Amino acid sequence: MIYEIRTYRIAPGSLADVEKRFGEAYEYRKKYSELTAFLHTEVGPLNEIIHIWHYKDLADRDRVRADAAKEANWPPKIQEFIREMRSEIIKPFAFIPEPRPGKMGPVYELRYYTLKPGSLPEVSKRWEGAIGERAKMSPVVFAGPVEFGKAGRTRAWITACRPVRRRARRACGRRRAAAAIC
Repeated sequence: MIYEIRTYRIAPGSLADVEKRFGEAYEYRKKYSELTAFLHTEVGPLNEIIHIWHYKDLADRDRVRADAAKEANWPPKIQEFIREMRSEIIKPFAFIPEPRPGKMGPVYELRYYTLKPGSLPEVSKRWEGAIGERAKMSPVVFAGPVEFGKAGRTRAWITACRPVRRRARRACGRRRAAAAIC
């Protein structure tokens, strides 16, 4: 399984229109593959939407995207609002359970870490040993190394935060996004 994280920086004040148009177009797109998550930022870099798609592998991603591109109603008609777009491919760590459908939020934290070259195996091993305690603060949605995407990013980490708990609120201070894991 791989995940594609697509982040669009959009024009200020356009979020409602973007989400409406995306939602309308998604009704046609979901027959090819369903979203894993759709988020928008509220803290950190503002005016961003983040949509996350899951695929079996890169060949599946290529096939699904080619099929969806033939759809007259996809992609969503939001190009006028897009100021910047990033796409990253994440291969999740084996010790992170696969995301399940449902709403976990309402707030999510998306974190990227930059590691020294060659240190990923050791860091992953330490995280695997600590994931049980870490998940008590807030559930881990998924985590894994960035396989393709922005240079210098080596790992993405998404957690669902429980804002009613003071401790979890502090843990979610980096970059927060609100929406549902689909």
